[in-house]
Amino acid sequence: MVRVDYDKCLYCAGCVGVCPVDAITLYETRIEISDECINCQICIKFCPVGAMEE
Repeated sequence: MVRVDYDKCLYCAGCVGVCPVDAITLYETRIEISDECINCQICIKFCPVGAMEE
């Protein structure tokens, strides 16, 4: 399952835009990854600062 390293995250919403199943929601101070996540890891590849991790 993908997780977020909040120390690195810029809250840029890049991960939200690339998720093919809309499993990522951006809030003001956190990112939530729902159970709908299919672990495709596209968000990991698109994160500019490496905040999305497996």
